[in-house]
Amino acid sequence: MNRDQFDHAIRAAAAVVGESEVLVIGSQAVHASIPDSTPDAARRSVEADIAIRGDVDGTKADLIDGSIGEASMFHQTFGFYAQGVTLETAILPKGWEKRLVRYETPETNGVVAWCLSLEDLFVSKALAGRPKDLELCRSIVQLGVVDTAAIAQMLSDVKAVDSKKEVARALLGYSDHSGPSLK
Repeated sequence: MNRDQFDHAIRAAAAVVGESEVLVIGSQAVHASIPDSTPDAARRSVEADIAIRGDVDGTKADLIDGSIGEASMFHQTFGFYAQGVTLETAILPKGWEKRLVRYETPETNGVVAWCLSLEDLFVSKALAGRPKDLELCRSIVQLGVVDTAAIAQMLSDVKAVDSKKEVARALLGYSDHSGPSLK
C-alpha cells in the first residue's frame, strides 16, 4: 500500500463509521513515522488495520470490514482495503496511547489517523510472529529508525509467551546473554 492508498483507506474508513479520527494498528502505521522510506513489507501489504476508539463491541470494525474490507466492492475496485479491527487484535505495550503518531494530510480530508509508534508496532508485530510481521520488524530495525533498548524494555513489561519475546529480542540483535533482560 502506498501513501495515496493509505490516505484513501483512512478517508473511506472514517466516512463509513462517521468518525473524524481512526487508529492504525497494523503495518501501515509506518506511513506516519517514515513516509519517505516505507519498508517493502508494508508496501506489499494491501490492507490497513483500522480501529475506532471506544468500539468495544466491534460494531464499527464490522462496518468497516463489510463496507471496504477484503473482497468488498472497494477492494475489487481499488486493489486495497481497510480491515476493521478492535484494539484487542494486537498485543500492545504499556503506554502505547501516549506514543501514538498523528497522521493527517490534505488527502485525508480532515480525518486524523493515530498510528502506532514504530517501537509499539515492532512489539505488536514481533509478538504476532507471522512471517510477514517478522519481515516488517527486521526491516524497521535495519532502517535504524527504532530505539531497540526502548523496545527491549517494552517487551519486558508486556504479557506474552516467553518464546515470542525471545524471537522479538533476536530481531533486535540481542542474544540470550546480551542486551536488556526480558524477564
